[in-house]
Amino acid sequence: MIKVLIVDDEPLAREILETYIGQMKDLELAGSCTNAIEANQLLQNEDIDIMITDIQMPQVSGVDFVKSLKNPPLVIFSTAFAEYAVEGFELEAVDYLMKPISMERFMKAINRATEMLNAKGKADRTEEEGYFFVKADKKMIKLAHDDILYIEGLKDYVIIKKKTGRVIALQTMKSLEEKLPGETFLRIHRSYIINLKNIQAVMGNVVEMLVDGQIKHIPIGKSYRESLQKLIEDNRL
Repeated sequence: MIKVLIVDDEPLAREILETYIGQMKDLELAGSCTNAIEANQLLQNEDIDIMITDIQMPQVSGVDFVKSLKNPPLVIFSTAFAEYAVEGFELEAVDYLMKPISMERFMKAINRATEMLNAKGKADRTEEEGYFFVKADKKMIKLAHDDILYIEGLKDYVIIKKKTGRVIALQTMKSLEEKLPGETFLRIHRSYIINLKNIQAVMGNVVEMLVDGQIKHIPIGKSYRESLQKLIEDNRL
């Protein structure tokens, strides 16, 4: 079931959306809130897939509310004022519904959001079961993302260091950087891409990783330092 949250200070608008949601078998009404404060509390306790929020609301507007969320669900804005559409789409909203909202228009927005959720689910499964093939030793070798510690570039070749052993392949660092998932792999030097899951520590200009039972120091390039620092700050306690 797809969990939907309604945020609107108008009782009639909430009632219409609640009726529409009740008529679609794949949707579940997770909450119907009158303001952003109520919705924020619910979002902290529930996994919401889609949030349909009015823009003009007391205390906190729908736009400001979405901006305040670190990991918002898919957002569909609803309002009686067309001039807010541009700002809504700048926040990468799934859709923008003008009141009064028809069932046909509501279904179109929900179908669009459902397609995005399905695409995200496929991407997540790919990440969980992630792998790729490289040509080495005259054969195509399958490498699981989780088995890779780091990748070292040597001109047109790369050394892919695994938890056990290594693979030397005719490949460029750029092509691997583009294909590997950015949530797991990060290029920290022109000659190194590392698996973020295997970082032990960051000290000065090096990353410490445990390789074959020993600590290996991998250099951090000047032009890559900022992206690594941002990763550290985002996950710092």
